[in-house]
Amino acid sequence: MAQNVYDQPEFFEGYSQLGRSVHGLAGAAEWPAIRALLPDLSGNSVVDLGCGYGWFSRYAREAGAAHVLGLDLSKKMIARARADTSDAAIDYKIADLDQLDLPETSFDFAYSSLAFHYVEDFGRLVATIHRALVPGAHFVFTIEHPIYMASHNPGWRIENGERTWPVDHYSAEGPRSTDWLAKGVIKHHRTIATTLNTLIGAGFAIRHVQEWRPTEAQIAEIPALAEEMDRPMILIVKVEK
Repeated sequence: MAQNVYDQPEFFEGYSQLGRSVHGLAGAAEWPAIRALLPDLSGNSVVDLGCGYGWFSRYAREAGAAHVLGLDLSKKMIARARADTSDAAIDYKIADLDQLDLPETSFDFAYSSLAFHYVEDFGRLVATIHRALVPGAHFVFTIEHPIYMASHNPGWRIENGERTWPVDHYSAEGPRSTDWLAKGVIKHHRTIATTLNTLIGAGFAIRHVQEWRPTEAQIAEIPALAEEMDRPMILIVKVEK
C-alpha cells in the first residue's frame, strides 16, 4: 500500500494552504499548459487519478463530461472533494493507485495531476489505465520532473556565487525520502526514459511531452516563478491508446 501522507494532520494542514489548494486549477501555474492539451470532453466518461479536492473532476463536468470517477488514497481529500461537490455525475472513491483495478474499456479520458511520483509500481498502474481506456482515448498526466526529485538532498544551493539545483543519483531509480510539509515523505524517482518507455511498453503512443516552464507573462505577474526557468519542476505527458 502506498504511503498515505495526505491524511497526516501536519501534511494535510500544510497542503491546504498551498495556492493550488486555495484557488484550485487557477492556482496551479502549469494549468494553462495542461488545459491546452485536453481533448473535447463532451459526453466522455473520465477517471481522475489522485483527484485531491476534486478540482479537475468538477472542471471535466463543466467541460461536458458525462461522468467522472475521482480516485484518491486520502480519506481527508475524498471527504473534502465530496463536501465541495454537488453533482451526482461525479463519483469519488478511496483507492490506492499502487493496487488499482479499473473495469476494462470503460473510460474515454484519464487524467492525473502530481500523483504518480508517489506510486511505486508505475508499470502496473500504466497497464491498468491502458486496459481501462477505450481505443483512441487520451491520457494526460503531470508528475514532478525527474530532475527535480532525483537528488537525495534536493534544494537550491549556492556555489561560486550562483544558485544551482543538485541532480545527483539521477540514474539510481527508486524511493526518495524528503521533508516536504511533513517529515519522511516518500516519492519514487524514475528517469524520463523509464517513464516514457513504460508508457510505450503498455501500448500507449506518445503525443506530447512538456518540461513545463512559466511564460514571461506569468513571471511578470508572479516574479517568484522565475526560479522555474533554472530547473524543471513539472513534467507534462499526453499519450493515446
